[in-house]
Amino acid sequence: MREIITLARKDLLLLLRDKAGFFFTFFFPLMMAVFFGTIFSGGGDGSRRMSILVVDEDSTEASVKFTEKLGGSEALKVERSGREDAAEMVRLGKRVAYVAVRKGFGEASANMFMGGTPTVELGVDPSRSAEAGMLEGILMQYGGERMQELFSNPALMRQSLSGALDSLTAPGTADFPEKQKITRFLGELKLFASDTGVRSADSGGFPGLTPLRVEKAAVIREETGPRNAYEVSFPQGIVWGMIGCAAAFGISLVMERTRGTLVRLRIAPLSRSQILAGKALACFVVTVLISVALLLVAWLLFGVIPGSVGKLAAAVLSISVAFVGIMMLLSVLGKTERSAGGIGWAALLVMSMIGGGMVPLFIMPGWMQTVSDFSPVKWSIIALEGALWRNFSLVEMMLPCGILLGVGILAFSLGVRAFRWTE
Repeated sequence: MREIITLARKDLLLLLRDKAGFFFTFFFPLMMAVFFGTIFSGGGDGSRRMSILVVDEDSTEASVKFTEKLGGSEALKVERSGREDAAEMVRLGKRVAYVAVRKGFGEASANMFMGGTPTVELGVDPSRSAEAGMLEGILMQYGGERMQELFSNPALMRQSLSGALDSLTAPGTADFPEKQKITRFLGELKLFASDTGVRSADSGGFPGLTPLRVEKAAVIREETGPRNAYEVSFPQGIVWGMIGCAAAFGISLVMERTRGTLVRLRIAPLSRSQILAGKALACFVVTVLISVALLLVAWLLFGVIPGSVGKLAAAVLSISVAFVGIMMLLSVLGKTERSAGGIGWAALLVMSMIGGGMVPLFIMPGWMQTVSDFSPVKWSIIALEGALWRNFSLVEMMLPCGILLGVGILAFSLGVRAFRWTE
């Protein structure tokens, strides 16, 4: 065992002396993780429209006009939906809120003076107080515009006043102390509105009238996705670090073979298995260090907090085993350093492209997500995300970790069997 550790220490020192190799092994993956995390986070400039769902439970002319006004708002992106689907979309965080136009909205709008107040329901997560306040303000704005339209349109005003007077004077209507005064007031107001040249909107409206009532419905959002973009980009960065490490150590094995270093090592009292085990141990240590370093940066600077440290450790160790095996297999793909490097990087790039190392898995089309099952990069990202934010159970973690361990063992065995000690 001491001989294996000594050989591993030798490879680690060689990596530290190679400044370019050290940069691309440790710092390049960090730069990629931060870069793509910043891009996907969107900058938070607040200029994007809020996506909401509108539920029209009244289906009257007044409710249709109201929802159309919401759809024309520059601050909102409006889609129509049913109540249950709308509440579910808000709960899952796929939409900011829903606005349900209550039954009776049109009737209340037509009988503003004696009817009830037009009512809408605003379904939003209580923690999103800023969005809720902004939406309530927009709703009240359009409710006020609807009232202003009534006062500036004598025909609509006379219609509303006639309905109010009919409801007061209808047979069987209960008496109350102010009934006679209100009836006389509304009658005189109707006469005033009969003059179509008069626009009562200029008078500032009538005190005590409420244009719209907004009732809030709490919809607790279920946290099912990543808390920020860095929880997606840092697993990708870790995998890129693993890829760079596997390529670097695989090419170094080819270099040692072509330059006769392996022959000289064989002269020493070292077996073949000890030499290869030392190379594998060095690669394993570097991949673990890369993962730990990037995860620490993600935690300290970008708020990436793992759901389970134990599961995260299992994911990192499984991925390291997989890429140690891939490193061994890469070392037998070419006879020269150039051919081995070209073939190795081509294979790794294909794994990354189809496995989610460049584009997040959830953005890929369905057929590509199916093809990605053959890439260890996909299972590496799933294992890391499962421990970071997917909240995988131990049973769920067994699938990606088991596949990665199987890939590592199989690839290492094939690489050892095909490995040539001399040219």
